[in-house]
Parts: sequence; C-alpha cells; structure tokens
Amino acid sequence: MPLRLIESIVPAASMSVFDTLPESEKVVDRWDEMLNDDKALVRMLVDAGDVEKLLDELVDRFSNVEGFRVMLLPVEATLPRPVEPEPGKSEKHEEKSPERISREELFNQVSEGANVTKVFIAQIIIATLVAAVGLSRNDTAILIGAMVIAPLLGPNMALCLATTLGDWDLIRKSVKANLFGLTIALLSAVSIGLLFPVSAFQEAIAARTHVSAGDIILALASGCAGVLAVTSGAPSALIGVMVAVALLPPTAVFGMLLASGDFNAASGALMLVATNVICVNLAGTLTFLAQGVRPYSWWETKRAKRAIRIAIGTWAVLLATLGVLIFLGMGK
Repeated sequence: MPLRLIESIVPAASMSVFDTLPESEKVVDRWDEMLNDDKALVRMLVDAGDVEKLLDELVDRFSNVEGFRVMLLPVEATLPRPVEPEPGKSEKHEEKSPERISREELFNQVSEGANVTKVFIAQIIIATLVAAVGLSRNDTAILIGAMVIAPLLGPNMALCLATTLGDWDLIRKSVKANLFGLTIALLSAVSIGLLFPVSAFQEAIAARTHVSAGDIILALASGCAGVLAVTSGAPSALIGVMVAVALLPPTAVFGMLLASGDFNAASGALMLVATNVICVNLAGTLTFLAQGVRPYSWWETKRAKRAIRIAIGTWAVLLATLGVLIFLGMGK
C-alpha cells in the first residue's frame, strides 16, 4: 500500500496522547512542531491501510477539543524507504489493516463524482456521441474511446458507497446524478438516431438488444471491479472502462433505436440498461461491504444497516423481476 501523511493540530498539552494511541506502533515516522496559541502540529507518516484506524482514534480523542484539525496528504515517495515487516513477525491475533484507502479518502474521492456539473454534462454528451459512432460503424476502438471518458462511473460508485455508509444525502445526490446522466445520454443518442439511419441488424447494435447470462456476469464483474479499483486508489480512467462498457453502449443503442422507430429492439436494449444498472450497483455495494467499509459511529452503523437492507433487497427484487421478464420474452 502507498504511504500517507497525517497532519494533526492539537493543544500542545495533549501531545502525549499520541504515544498512547493503539495504532501508534504502526506509525512509520513522526515529527512534532510547536505552533502559536499553545497549539502543536503532529505529523505522522503511515501506511495507507492504517490511516482509517488512526483517524478514528484521533477523532475519538480530540473531536470535542477546540481548534482540533486533521489533514490527510498523499505521499508520492520517501527516502529512506520504509522497512517492510518480516512475515510472521507480528502477533497472530493482531487485526490486519484493510488493503484499501481510508473511508474518508473514499468519501472525498467518490462523492465528487456525484456532482452534476457542466463538465459532467459535456462528458456525457461527448461519450454518447462517440459511442454512437462506434456502434454504427461496428468499431471497437471507437467504443473503447467513449468508455475511457467514463462519465457514469462517479454517480454509480457514489451510490454504492453512500448505501454502504447509510448516507441518505449522498444517496439522493447519487440517484439524481445517475438519472440525469442517463437522461442526457438517452437524449444525445436519440438525436444521433434522428440524424443518421440505424439498423438493429448491425452487429454491434444487435448484440445489445437482448440480455443474456453473459451480460449479467459482465455487469456484476464491472461493479465489483469498479469498487476494487476505487478502494485501491487506481486512476479513474482505468476504472471507468469496466463500468462504462455495461452502461453507456446499451443506453446509446436504446436511444438510437427509439429514434428509428424500432420499438421492439429498443425495448430489448432498455432491458439490458436496466439489468446492467441493477447488477453494477448490487455488486458494487456488496464489494464495499466485503472490503470492510463501515461508518465511523454506532448510530451511523445502525442507519447504514437499514440502508443496506433496503438497497440490496430492492436490487435483488428488481433483478429477479427482470429475470422473469427476460425468461418470458425468450419463450415468445
């Protein structure tokens, strides 16, 4: 895991508290500096996997102290290099640090993706137009180019994290961004369909007018891969391709076929969009849970459990309903 620098501003008289923190032994290095107004600045170099526990401990000790402030900074490199612990040297019953970035980093990074901005709208339009051209030409390279833009990554990852943390404000914000983004993508695709002739018999388009078991597996894998990449701090362009491949092309196909008047094929594309949205969010939420992402306080945990039950139950019921509709459609 990469390193992080935790900077804490605390009362000078409380500096000794840092020596008694349960996670103090995992601090790679530490520097103390006296400030004005009887304040002190404590810098700690730590592994990214140990940040969350240290932050929670600092909040427990100092959240009610006036002037307390903690800042988290990424560390590109440091010399000399930290010494890696020898395998088996740590205690057998010692709780291992999660192999992911901290909850606060995740929230700060993911919640920004749920903002509906001019750039977000422009990315949606551009990505949809590029995807539409790629679909009409049956050009995989152009389709990949559209997916690298990854405009729908942020709202879906934000919704998964918000559900895991039970943050209803972020849930509402993420749902709004998702609906807005899909609507903009649909309108852009309809515009393309009105301007250029589209046929449901074209290979790239025909492949996205029905739902198969492979599509469900792809969408589930996309949601899982997206969350794993986010929690490891990978670049968004790398993450977005997997999520976008499940969401953007079928949305573009639905809009183009709708504009062309082929409502039967368009309904199949709409079914694929709905299935992919459900699977991405279901798998994403479960993966955040598997990664050990939990709220900080007990009352937030209680609220999060309720949100998780509602979300997983809703996604599961919707997926089962779509499964029945797909099965009935195959029998016709």
